[in-house]
Amino acid sequence: MDAAIALFTADLRLRDNPVLRGAVRAGRRVVPLFVVDEDLAATGFAVPNRAAFLAGCLADLDAGLRERGGRLVVRRGDVVEETCRVAAETGAGEVHLAGGVSGFALRREERLRAALEADGRGLRVHDAVITAVAPGAVLPAGRDHFAVFTPYFRRWSAEALRPVADAPRALRVPEVRSDPLPSAAALTGREGPRSPALPEGGERAGRRRFDAWRRGGMARYADRHDDLAGDATSRLSPYLHFGCLSPVELVTRARAAAPGEGAEAFVRQLAWRDFHHQLLAARPDASWHDYRPRHDRWHEDARELAAWREGRTGYPVVDAAMRQLAHEGWMHNRARLLAASFLTKTLYLDWRAGARHFLDLLVDGDVANNQLNWQWVAGTGSDTRPNRVLNPLTQAKRFDPRGEYVRRWVPELRGVEGRAVHEPWRLPDGGGGGYPGPVVDPGEGAGRFRRGRGLV
Repeated sequence: MDAAIALFTADLRLRDNPVLRGAVRAGRRVVPLFVVDEDLAATGFAVPNRAAFLAGCLADLDAGLRERGGRLVVRRGDVVEETCRVAAETGAGEVHLAGGVSGFALRREERLRAALEADGRGLRVHDAVITAVAPGAVLPAGRDHFAVFTPYFRRWSAEALRPVADAPRALRVPEVRSDPLPSAAALTGREGPRSPALPEGGERAGRRRFDAWRRGGMARYADRHDDLAGDATSRLSPYLHFGCLSPVELVTRARAAAPGEGAEAFVRQLAWRDFHHQLLAARPDASWHDYRPRHDRWHEDARELAAWREGRTGYPVVDAAMRQLAHEGWMHNRARLLAASFLTKTLYLDWRAGARHFLDLLVDGDVANNQLNWQWVAGTGSDTRPNRVLNPLTQAKRFDPRGEYVRRWVPELRGVEGRAVHEPWRLPDGGGGGYPGPVVDPGEGAGRFRRGRGLV
């Protein structure tokens, strides 16, 4: 075959990329193609934070391709139409694509396959590109997916991973028109404010972060990953979301280079990511509908929802989490659980409102992981204890025992020492600094959830 197309989507890397490797093997010339999808921008998913990170990823990908004699070909418009157009212009007989799990990705794949086949061309979909183990690769007897994590993890851990592949040494790209590399504004179709402390996008930045964390943080991960102030997590989620890093490579390197509880805990988190992808692949409507309906009668209160979004609930650990999200476009995993539990189990507001806000800001905003983590916390997802409540005060004292995380993100309370910072309403002056009182009394919040779910 003279030419093949590697259509990049959520796999923006050169190393260990089966999509690129498949195109290299299929054709003497390769078209590394990225289409700025106007349909995706119309859904509202292309928000400023992710667009800024994506622009960095594309620039880094283009630079890496140019080092190998190639370049990234960029088009704008409908993905199916533009891909077919590039295939016709270059004579490409095959298009290679990473398999996705969202309804959007599955519809795109179906349309692209039909259009290419109608033109006498083929679509090759590669699994285990976005995940370490492909959705559907491990199944329980008689069912189409695992609904509980622990049995899934046992099977997942026994699955043989494909070998990690090197990046291609050289590429030949045919002459074909390309649009300029897009800016963040071009990716969203509009200007918009972004968080001031976003991470740097791209494969090289992701590899540097992983290498540094593997040397200095992985060994202690099991003991420290819930330490809010310690910031001991890998912060690799944005790079995994955009495919700058291969989950297969991360699992392989973690197992080989750092055996022990830290590496095992890190690998377990990667398995959780795969678990949610296989669940959404089997139940695409779980992105916005309850996976396990609990017949909730969600409370509605615009004032309380706004206070949560703005980090002004009067519960310092929750507000610290929400302010970190606004500033960094990222949030510590334990903080995500606390913020989500507070919204759904204390305020008893619909999980979809929280999931939407997270998607508006998170650089790693992934439909499978964001939505299904929210459902896990809300008790409408895969949690086997759907009525568990993460008490914000108990959790704050356990995971931020000296109040350092709160003081970092809630400057109004920086003068309050020790654990007293978690309950400023008990102080004579409320902690000072104009910090608000609780948006809801702790007892009232617990009762609201129990009444709404029919537990009392």
